[in-house]
This record gives sequence, C-alpha cells and structure tokens, in this order.
Amino acid sequence: MPNKFYLILHNIRSAYNVGSIFRTADGVGIEKIYLTGYSPTPADGSETYKTKAQKMLAKTALDAEKNVSWEKFKNLNDLIKKLKKEKFKIVALEQDKKSIDYKKFKPEFPLALIVGNEVKGLDKRILKKCDKIIEIPMRGKKNSLNVSVAAGIAGYEINFN
Repeated sequence: MPNKFYLILHNIRSAYNVGSIFRTADGVGIEKIYLTGYSPTPADGSETYKTKAQKMLAKTALDAEKNVSWEKFKNLNDLIKKLKKEKFKIVALEQDKKSIDYKKFKPEFPLALIVGNEVKGLDKRILKKCDKIIEIPMRGKKNSLNVSVAAGIAGYEINFN
C-alpha cells in the first residue's frame, strides 16, 4: 500500500506553477492536493474553462488535474487542524532557521507537504504549526528554486527514499 501523502499549495500565484505541480504530483503518487488561500483551481471537469487561470493550469497539467484528487480549502489554519486530527505529519518546504536538509528528513506517514507563495514563501505563523520544516540547499547566487521544481524535488525524495 502506498504512503498517504498529500500536498498543500498555499497562495500560489501562477496557474502554470499549480498545473506543473499537478503533473509532478501524478508522477510522485500524491494522493490529494489541497489548494488554499488564493491558489488557482482546475476547471470543474467540464471541457469549458471559466477562467484564464483554469486554461493556463490545464495547459501545464496535461490532464493530471483529472488524475490527482484535489480540494479547495480556503483557510490553511483550519486545514492543518483537520489533518492533524487525522494524524498527518505537517511538513513545510521553506528556508528557515529551523529548516533541515530535505535529504536528512525521515518522513512519517500520513504526511502533508506545504509549499507556499513564489515570492514570500510561507508565513512564520504557519511554520510554527508544522511538525518539521525542510529545505533544499542552494549553491548558486539565487537563494530559491521555482515552487513547482522545489515541490517535485521534495516530493520524490519523500515518497521514493
């Protein structure tokens, strides 16, 4: 039986990033994606897109949004409480003083990985509610990766190692 592994996308601005994460989540074996805050959502299953963002998301997801279960959950704090009641470990992917290298992280399932806004990341108040904070070390001049790339790297490491 595969590990129970969810992704939480909090305040992701770009529908292209959300679509890319759906496609990667399908490959990783993510069971469910929660879209919180103002993260764009896929179309409702019909072939008609109601928004430009839905069309953009579908373009990069390549139908993965139809394969990976998802739910819009406006309030992240309420979602964290709900998942903790269900015995999920809540893990943030963020650079922080308390972060550990993602390669040294020993996952415990069920697990929900939170990724945040492309520019601001995750708020300190959210990080305090997480069981662990992991980060991907950076060697270049840029101090972060694109959120969809980072989610993919962490997702594969968590679910395949």
